[in-house]
Amino acid sequence: MKLLDIVTGPWAIQPEKLLEIQAIYATHLRGDKIDIEAVEKRLGRPLNNEPKGYEIRDGVAVMQLSGVLAKKMNLFSSISGGASYEIAARDFAQALNDPAVEAIALVIDSPGGTVDGVQQLGDAIFGARGIKPVGAIADGTMASAAYWIGAQADVVMAASDTTLVGSIGVVASHQDISGAEEKIGVKTTEITAGKYKRIASQHAPLSDEGRADIQSRVDYLYEVFVGAVAKARGVSVDVVLSDMADGRVFIGQQAVSAGLVDGVSTIDGLIANLKQRAAGVAASQTQGAITMDLATLTAEYPDLVQAIAADSAAAERARIADVEAQALPGHEALIAAFKADGQTTGPQAAAAVLAAEKQKLAGMAAALAADAPQPIAHAAAPTDPVAGADDDRPVAERAQAKWESDAAIRKEFGSLGAFTAYLKNYEAGRARVLGATR
Repeated sequence: MKLLDIVTGPWAIQPEKLLEIQAIYATHLRGDKIDIEAVEKRLGRPLNNEPKGYEIRDGVAVMQLSGVLAKKMNLFSSISGGASYEIAARDFAQALNDPAVEAIALVIDSPGGTVDGVQQLGDAIFGARGIKPVGAIADGTMASAAYWIGAQADVVMAASDTTLVGSIGVVASHQDISGAEEKIGVKTTEITAGKYKRIASQHAPLSDEGRADIQSRVDYLYEVFVGAVAKARGVSVDVVLSDMADGRVFIGQQAVSAGLVDGVSTIDGLIANLKQRAAGVAASQTQGAITMDLATLTAEYPDLVQAIAADSAAAERARIADVEAQALPGHEALIAAFKADGQTTGPQAAAAVLAAEKQKLAGMAAALAADAPQPIAHAAAPTDPVAGADDDRPVAERAQAKWESDAAIRKEFGSLGAFTAYLKNYEAGRARVLGATR
């Protein structure tokens, strides 16, 4: 997160804590070094505020979410403690997938934190419902973004009658440093493009347009916050707006009455609650494996069994009628078998009967072909003694060649002259072949 975003960005946090954080970062922005060692000396302890994952207590993963919350760890986590949404989401997913973990308990002591990143963690917690029970307990303070997260659990508790819960709201601030710059002789001129670019610049007094722009963003985030609480707590948005989300902090039983938490409990009490819920989840997951025979079903649900039997009988009668409609002469045995098997449908029977009919017809055709008489050989067609008349040589030359090459012609015509005369008359259309020459 950028330093300027820390100072001016939207937060879901108690206002006094935001002022403290902004003071720390304002010091850092001025270039003054924050003396971590001096802070540790003043506190009398080292600033060892790194968050841990989770510990397993009696099958329940216990996760601590303390201090200011932010998407990533940064400077104030070393000073005031704090938790990262991203790291918390990682640890939560690990616990959800850990076979040694039956349920998850979120122990929260936080004034809230940045808006950026809170919805993703809240959605992950809400999405675990039905997988493993998740509980949240306010151990001191569970305000703003911290409540956004805690509300997503299956059960939400306050640790005592003095626990602070609520502060549902969003806050953003604008710092005008133009006066401070003027005192030290600095004048900043910003060159921008776009109507809303730097509309609420810190180098000038906040304009009406800039205020309206910041307000619209805060209002939108507030709507998202309220919607997430309504969904998680199972109430309407109107109920959240009227009873929970006016920015107030509720104490102990006040939070119970307003519907923010389900009751007051110790951490051990919450763990015991989650153990019971985990047993219920396990039972519901195995309940589907219970077997029931027909006799038990008939005894416990006779009307249901009778209705099922009636529907089944009607369906079987309709099936048999559909099969009978596909009958063809000669296939009565096949239709009878289909009616009796209890499963063949009308279309299936039609396809089978058609296939059997085609096979039957093919067999009949083969038998007829086998009984038919053999065909008688045809006599050879008469030959044309002048075949090759398309030869372009003179008739006398062609006749001479045919006479010399074909003994049958010599035998039939007796002389070359007779054959030459015949050939001339044949080509002139005055002669024709009356029979075979061979």
